[in-house]
Amino acid sequence: MSLILAFSAYLHGQETVKGSEASIQSPDRKLTVKFYQKAIGPGRRAMYYQVHYDNKQVIAESELDLQLDNHLSERAMALKVDKHEKWFENLSITNISTSSKDSSWSPVVGERAVIRDRYNALTVQAIKDDNPIYPVNVEIRAYDQGAAIRYFFPENEKGTYYRIVSENTEFSLPEGTRAWHASWAQAPYRLLPLKDWPDESERPLTLELPNGLYACLAEAQMVDYARTKFKLSTSRPNTILTSMYTPADLVSPFGTPWRVIMVAEKYGDLIQNNDIILNLNPPSKIADQTWIRPGKIMRVMSQTTADAKANIDFAVRHKLQYVLFDWKWYGPAFSFSSDASKVAIPNFDLPGIIQYGKERGVGVWLYVNQQALLAQSDSLFKIYRKWDVKGVKFGFVQVGSHRWTTWVEKAIQQAAEAKIMVNIHDDWRPTGEQRTWPNLMTSEGIRGNEEMPDATHNTVLPFTRYIAGAADYTICYYDKRIKTTHAHQLAMAAVYYSPLQTLYWYDKPELSENEPELEFWDKIPTTWDETKILQGTPGQFITVARRKGQDWFIGTLNNTEARSLRVDLAFLPRGAKYQASIYNDDPDGGTKNKVGIQRIKVNSKTVIDSRMLASGGQAIWLKLLK
Repeated sequence: MSLILAFSAYLHGQETVKGSEASIQSPDRKLTVKFYQKAIGPGRRAMYYQVHYDNKQVIAESELDLQLDNHLSERAMALKVDKHEKWFENLSITNISTSSKDSSWSPVVGERAVIRDRYNALTVQAIKDDNPIYPVNVEIRAYDQGAAIRYFFPENEKGTYYRIVSENTEFSLPEGTRAWHASWAQAPYRLLPLKDWPDESERPLTLELPNGLYACLAEAQMVDYARTKFKLSTSRPNTILTSMYTPADLVSPFGTPWRVIMVAEKYGDLIQNNDIILNLNPPSKIADQTWIRPGKIMRVMSQTTADAKANIDFAVRHKLQYVLFDWKWYGPAFSFSSDASKVAIPNFDLPGIIQYGKERGVGVWLYVNQQALLAQSDSLFKIYRKWDVKGVKFGFVQVGSHRWTTWVEKAIQQAAEAKIMVNIHDDWRPTGEQRTWPNLMTSEGIRGNEEMPDATHNTVLPFTRYIAGAADYTICYYDKRIKTTHAHQLAMAAVYYSPLQTLYWYDKPELSENEPELEFWDKIPTTWDETKILQGTPGQFITVARRKGQDWFIGTLNNTEARSLRVDLAFLPRGAKYQASIYNDDPDGGTKNKVGIQRIKVNSKTVIDSRMLASGGQAIWLKLLK
């Protein structure tokens, strides 16, 4: 159970409050957020903030701003119509308060068994000085991992509806900062300066600062709003702005999504600190969570009863928990005439397949496209529950607008009510709501093996997309289009986090000869008690170590250039001895897929020297010796 220590206080040495200025520090006192308001013209004011880490500038003076247009609601309710050029320009600060929290919680599935939620907070209360029905709070939190800022609108006494037409939160960065830019959620990445971007960039947005720090701009609790990407300011150099996809129409009380500024001294710490996004979301709303079961899944490429049973048999041999039947099993996926409660293809006995899998401990997931979900979700998940279906993969969901954001969040909740797990595909990315609805197991929003990217791209993903949370990369093994070595593919299961981990995406059971190196996938779990980023730089290489119980699984991904790396096992408990099974690229021997296996005894003093091939990788399983 969580131990929650939350209290309002004026913390000496950690926060300062003076008139229209205030500052707050993280619990470890390395990060400081300064807030202030100042005049920008006659009778006009603006709010600003700055962020420093270890006395180094992360965010220079940057404006906090929303633009609202409530005139239709104001006129309909015979209220005063706000005609200010900037909605925030006549806000008067009425109070500034501080608070602190330190708690811990255990996720149903996650990258670690216990997550600490510790921060110091600042709440700036303001009101429109010519219209007191409009109070607004600026909420700021300082974590050891970074800062978070959002706007909160208390209940409006006149019931006015709110229409946010743009959010213009600024992030002014040091000159020379570079960003890992991606034009859409499944796009390739490019490391670009803060100028001449081809278009807006996806979130999270990982940054290299010239002062040796690393940062990541992220979004948390985007569940009743429009998605915001990042764009460059046209008026201020080295400045990024939030950019809403569509307006958001809201009813008070409500808070906008959190704007997160993660800061770290090492690239790998950004990955290790991504719990900040979960912590900015409410706790789980699912009382009985026993039915939420992580696992490994493979797609059935040919949807016949015989092929389904062959895949289930393969799943049993290779310790997979689920199989997936992908699109068109119920008819044309893009047609509203297709009924996702009926099988529409011949020679496909779905009830018999589900029973066959149940008898062998393998569950069934079904793909459903947005058209059927939109038309049938009020009843569909309950039907699937009666069928004993374990999960649904949402396909081709629309993303970005306020409308489709609220729709997909409702669908996740409807699935939870029917005890159905969820995997959302295509351009959608999570913002931490998997803490609130842990039946959301994973999502796409990633350039994975559907596009068969190269190894360099694969080394960028942990430092960018995976900061947002679990991703369904759809790992393959036998497909001839793979642009990496097989050891690289093996290692992905340890490097990439997904409690529903897709393996053998384009593969078929008949392609397998039960190669001995597949024991790494056979043994590896999908959720973890502990995660450590041992080394890495995006675009070059990464090594991740994850523990479940007493065993560790380590994965290294290399880019398209050969190199030598050392995997230091100093993180292991002193005195403990392990058998290390090392799965290396071996062009001259090993299996038909050129993977060799070496078994050695190791401890915390061991350093494994690895010669990494171009586009190569290495997987290691450490089993504790009794």
